[in-house]
Amino acid sequence: MEYSKTAEAIAEAIASKRGQDVVLVDVREASSVASEFVVVTANSDVHMGTLCNEAEDALDKLGVSYTREGQNSSMWRLIDAGDVLVHVFSSKGREFYNLDRIWGDRPAKRLENID
Repeated sequence: MEYSKTAEAIAEAIASKRGQDVVLVDVREASSVASEFVVVTANSDVHMGTLCNEAEDALDKLGVSYTREGQNSSMWRLIDAGDVLVHVFSSKGREFYNLDRIWGDRPAKRLENID
């Protein structure tokens, strides 16, 4: 399974900032909202902000426009880059929204944690 340059760049950028459990999910066949998800867990509110900023920097470098939602949420922040949606969760938010289970039947690529 090949992922878009955009999804790969975002995933690598957030992994470089110690994003935990980074997963790319191909939802092309199952969603009319997006083609790919990038899902990551942050370890604090500050870390959530850092990961969002890093994803946005990657999108800026690629010239991809985006919007950000949930800026003040401590559970889930979303960056909508058209075909790619970036879900930045706290541990509690990832468990609560459980996208890994909801989209668990879709092809996915898990990045190794950088420790």
